[in-house]
Amino acid sequence: MTEPAAPSGPIHVVVDLNRCQAYAQCCFFAPDVFKLHGEEALWYDPEPDASQRERVLRAAAVCPVQAITVAWSEAANRQKVEVPHA
Repeated sequence: MTEPAAPSGPIHVVVDLNRCQAYAQCCFFAPDVFKLHGEEALWYDPEPDASQRERVLRAAAVCPVQAITVAWSEAANRQKVEVPHA
């Protein structure tokens, strides 16, 4: 079964920093969006460029604690997509 295509348009990234355990898997998959500052502090771009879309979706999918949520702009599609754990 194929998964439905993700909506196009601007994305918004939210990381639950209380859930994040700094495994940094997101940093490997989308280094221009997620950066580990020191050993525990995650910095991220909440509104990454559209060119980062696939990388961000992969990063969210590989997060071992599912701390990353990706939402599409309400103006674009009025829907939110939870990325399932891989």
